[in-house]
Amino acid sequence: MSSACRSARRTGPVRSRARLFLAVQAAVVCAALTACAGGGPAEGAAPAGTAVAPAPALDITVAPHGTKAVAGVPVKVTAESGKLKTVQVRAAGGKALAGRISADGRTWTSDRVAAPGTAYTVSAKDAAGRGDRTGFTTAAADKVNKLTLAPGKDTTVGIAQPLSIVFDHPVKNKAAVEKALTVTTTDDTTGSWGWLRDHSGKDRVDWRPREYWKPGTRVTLAAGLDGVDSGPDGGFFVRDYATTFTIGSAQVARVDLDRHRLTLVREGKTVLDLPMSAGTPGGDKASWRGTAVLMSKEGTINMRSETVGLGDAYDKMVDWSMRLTWSGMYVHAAPWNAAYFGVANRSSGCVGLSDANAAALYGQVRAGDPFEITGADAKGTVAEGNGYGAWNVSWADWRKKSALG
Repeated sequence: MSSACRSARRTGPVRSRARLFLAVQAAVVCAALTACAGGGPAEGAAPAGTAVAPAPALDITVAPHGTKAVAGVPVKVTAESGKLKTVQVRAAGGKALAGRISADGRTWTSDRVAAPGTAYTVSAKDAAGRGDRTGFTTAAADKVNKLTLAPGKDTTVGIAQPLSIVFDHPVKNKAAVEKALTVTTTDDTTGSWGWLRDHSGKDRVDWRPREYWKPGTRVTLAAGLDGVDSGPDGGFFVRDYATTFTIGSAQVARVDLDRHRLTLVREGKTVLDLPMSAGTPGGDKASWRGTAVLMSKEGTINMRSETVGLGDAYDKMVDWSMRLTWSGMYVHAAPWNAAYFGVANRSSGCVGLSDANAAALYGQVRAGDPFEITGADAKGTVAEGNGYGAWNVSWADWRKKSALG
């Protein structure tokens, strides 16, 4: 105790009021000296016996949420405190949704939408390792849309073959569907999607290059449609689709209606020059002009006139049949028309050849080869949805058919 404190301890008889005054004064002085001596708590420290509150745990909210959550929208994860470091949204069965964290670290948004009828688990962590986990389940789709892809997977096709997708149900949300379709090529081919009405009446979207494909190009389509809503009356897609194909040699079949000749040109050289007879001009039996694309090689088939709106004109088994349009235009063997080969057009709309010449052409061409049909003896131009008629639309007009502008 300091001398000042000791001097406050007076002895001997004093009046009680004086003693009380001195005692209070001494207590004040001693308290001040003790504080100056540094015996108290450090500046900013919690008082003795006070618990320090822990840092708040990571707490996330997720949209959509619940057991019948809306499908077809991106998943958004929000940190109520702190900043997100990692986020994982995984569907039942192990398929994860990719996504990205915002610049401020508060939110994560999936790149793709949540699929219908799917249970998802959501887990997240921040930089300090704190985590949270939750989940949700989307409602099942009331209606499911499906599609048919051409060409088939791992095929080799001609230089005019488009990617073609025909949908089972109407597609109103064309932009959303088109955004989910990714085409990649080995030589960065320039091309565009175009929406059209298929000959069947269904919605269809084709991807064609600006010009014919380069031989050897490898093409891949990734259709990430799982969870995409095609719109009213269409329904959700509930799976992804994919196909790959390769472009074969550069060959073009040229059909001259006026000269009654069909020539096959490969890599700039004529390999076949064949007399033929096409459709009778002046009516429904005339052939189409423009660029048609070989859709399929069908061999020997039964051709009946009533299927193409020509009544009971014919019912025949026909060899070496090569389909050019959905409306029934083929190149095929037509020995019954031999008198007109190279002379006149006298068929019911198809391009007829001798048995030997039809067999020779059949053995050389492949699906996707263009048949460029010219001449006056035609009933019109091949429509874009009648087979693969997109080549009869200018590039500028074709690009306008994209739902993405």
